[in-house]
Amino acid sequence: MEIKNWDKARLRRVIRQFAKFVIVGGINTGIDFLILNTLIYITGIETGSGIFVLNSISFSVAVVNSYFMNKRWTFQDKTKTEQTTIKFSAFFIISIIGLLINGIVLTSITTYIPPFFGLSAVLWANIAKLFATGFSLVWNFVGYKLFVFKK
Repeated sequence: MEIKNWDKARLRRVIRQFAKFVIVGGINTGIDFLILNTLIYITGIETGSGIFVLNSISFSVAVVNSYFMNKRWTFQDKTKTEQTTIKFSAFFIISIIGLLINGIVLTSITTYIPPFFGLSAVLWANIAKLFATGFSLVWNFVGYKLFVFKK
């Protein structure tokens, strides 16, 4: 079965868009990790419900940055100013679900699985955060593409 040229062009656009999303995600993950690690350092909290709260703070800061970078670069959204509030609200709802996915994975790993190979609790929290980020990345891309920045 041969793929039509139109389908190939569409597939290339989606792949390019996903690559941009991953780059933006890398920047926002850096912001998220930096803030989370700073909060862990300041508070000494490494597990349990406390890590969920710290993660919520760091994730939220990264999400605001993510909205603007994805709107302008990844999805090249040219929404009129009066629609920005609606788009940001939809973005925020998708992101909150992503936060829940991210937080549940992070909290579950750090609380119920002891660190492997003698890793410190902080390093273990960072490894757990990587897994959590992978899960929420997929959810966020699909949600943003289909519900927020759809064309």
